[in-house]
Amino acid sequence: MSFDRRTRMEQMSTTDRARERRSRVLAIGLSVLVVTGLVGFGSYLVLDKSEAAEKKQAVQAKDAKVSAAGQKKLAAEPIEGLRTWEKLTRHHVTEPVTYPMKPPVGGDHSPVWMNCDGEVYKRSIPDMNAVHSLEHGSVWVTYTGKASDADVAKLAERVGRTPYSLMSPYEGQAGTIMLSAWGNQVTVDSADDRRVDQFFAEFVQGPQTPEPGAACTGGMGAQ
Repeated sequence: MSFDRRTRMEQMSTTDRARERRSRVLAIGLSVLVVTGLVGFGSYLVLDKSEAAEKKQAVQAKDAKVSAAGQKKLAAEPIEGLRTWEKLTRHHVTEPVTYPMKPPVGGDHSPVWMNCDGEVYKRSIPDMNAVHSLEHGSVWVTYTGKASDADVAKLAERVGRTPYSLMSPYEGQAGTIMLSAWGNQVTVDSADDRRVDQFFAEFVQGPQTPEPGAACTGGMGAQ
C-alpha cells in the first residue's frame, strides 16, 4: 500500500512537471507570437510612415515644379502700366539724396540697406536705405492711408512669406498702392490686382538686380 501511494505520488509529480513544461512552452510560444506581431506591426508603421513621407515629398516637388512654371509664365507677361528708368547711379553716399520719383527706384543711396527678408514695416522707412535693398534685388511694396485694411493685410502676408521683399507705408506717393524694384515701378488697384503677382514673379531677384545674391539681412531694421 505504501508502494502504491509512492507510485501515485511519483506519477502525479511527473504529470505536474509535464504540465509545467507544457505551460512554459505555451508561454514561450505566445511570447514569440506577441513579439513577432509587435515587430511586424512596428515594421508596418515604419514602412507606412516612410511611404507617406515619400508621397509628401513627391507632392511638394510637384507643387514646386508647378509653382516655378507658374512664376516663369507670370514673369513673361507684360505688366500693364509699368514704368522703367535706366542708367541709375549706384554710389554709396552719406549726404541726403533727392530722388526724382516717389518712392525712389534707384540712384545713389546709403551704404546700409533696409532688412528685406520678408520685412513688413509699420512705419515709413528711409528712402536711401530702401534703395539699397532694391539694389540687392528686393521688391518694395508701399501704400498710403487710403489703402484698405484688407489690402494692407493681404500684401503684408505676401511680403512676409517672400524673401527679398519689404513693405512700408509711404505718404506722398502718387498711387494708393505701389510696387518698386530697381529701375521699375507700377501702381496697382488692390492687393488682388494680377500685376502684384506679375511684379513679384519678374522682379524678386530678377534680371534688373545690380547685385544679385547680396544680403537682405544684417542691415537696418525697424526703428
